[in-house]
Amino acid sequence: MFSNLKEQPADKILALMQLFKDDPRPTKIDLGVGVYKNAEGVTPVMRAVKAAEKQLWEQETTKSYVALAGDPDFADAMIGLVLGDAVARDTVSAAATPGGTGACRQAFEMVKMANPDVRVFVSNPTWPNHLSILKYLGIPTVEYRYFDAESRGVDFEGMLADLADVKPGDVVLLHGCCHNPTGANLNLTQWQAVVDVLLKTGGVPMIDIAYQGFGDGLEEDAAATRLVASSVPECLIAASCSKNFGVYRERTGILMAVAQDKGLKGLTQGTLNYLNRQNYSFPPDHGARLVTMILNDPALRKEWADELEAVRLSMLGLRQQLADELQRLSGSDRFGFLSQHRGMFSRLGTTPDMVERLRAEHGIYMVGDSRLNIAGLNAQTVPILAKAIVDTGI
Repeated sequence: MFSNLKEQPADKILALMQLFKDDPRPTKIDLGVGVYKNAEGVTPVMRAVKAAEKQLWEQETTKSYVALAGDPDFADAMIGLVLGDAVARDTVSAAATPGGTGACRQAFEMVKMANPDVRVFVSNPTWPNHLSILKYLGIPTVEYRYFDAESRGVDFEGMLADLADVKPGDVVLLHGCCHNPTGANLNLTQWQAVVDVLLKTGGVPMIDIAYQGFGDGLEEDAAATRLVASSVPECLIAASCSKNFGVYRERTGILMAVAQDKGLKGLTQGTLNYLNRQNYSFPPDHGARLVTMILNDPALRKEWADELEAVRLSMLGLRQQLADELQRLSGSDRFGFLSQHRGMFSRLGTTPDMVERLRAEHGIYMVGDSRLNIAGLNAQTVPILAKAIVDTGI
């Protein structure tokens, strides 16, 4: 049987990790993997997470299963964090998932159940795993223009023109904040225009929000998701706790389905439960329990929010330092977009050949589409990267 299997393509980011690991150069810099690292190059356990884990260790009495949809307290806490008071709680169904990837997978499964002929409109570019999952499920995709390689900003006119082709029952995949891989984001006025297109075409938005708190702040980063959820008849929201709580390996995520028709809640919640049962039965709970404890305890929540804000400001500082250093070395302001982007990533907008030269000649590792992880830098490595970019002729 096994001999009939076909070789699967290696994940490009994981392959890049191995290349970096095997590189003996002491000056090498890893800007490929999408995890936050502090100035010492460590992905730390956040203080509030440590404190919550200590409490949980002392208080936990069982490791028995939680419900199919996870702990309801986790759902309530995450709905509050992501949606605030934008929609009524009884319009939201939710199920815990193994990370944001699990939430995306369940969302795509759900829309295929609801509409076997669904098309999913995806930004060009988007997170590659979106496309991998959709391809595996046999769901056709339609690209809409998003990143302008000239300005390194959003091609908003192109985006709206492409979304005009959405048909009723199609799904439009949107990044709630901190677009991955580009770092270029819509403003709220532009988001309202997207809402208007969705209302006109009958498209259903699916929002992937994986970096809340990494862009302009916890509330600011949720504003677009709240606007969409409160404006359209139905939407899906896939949220991850990996980045903003630093619980990467705990696999903590949630899928929310918002329907303004409250009569649909039983159906949507039942479908979420069913999908969990078919794919993994009960979702992981350790990370979800920690997140719930933090969000529901005022002292822990403040400690977490303060540390997250420090992380956000650190990334903004690195962005500005890199933009300034590139301006100094190149004598040009063509890299000013780096300080305007938000989140962990920016896309340089250069060619795969140039990216390969950065790796081969300078030990700078980034994904072939020129996405670089700002959080992989520190004050000492920014000048090294800037010089490598200029010396390579980017």
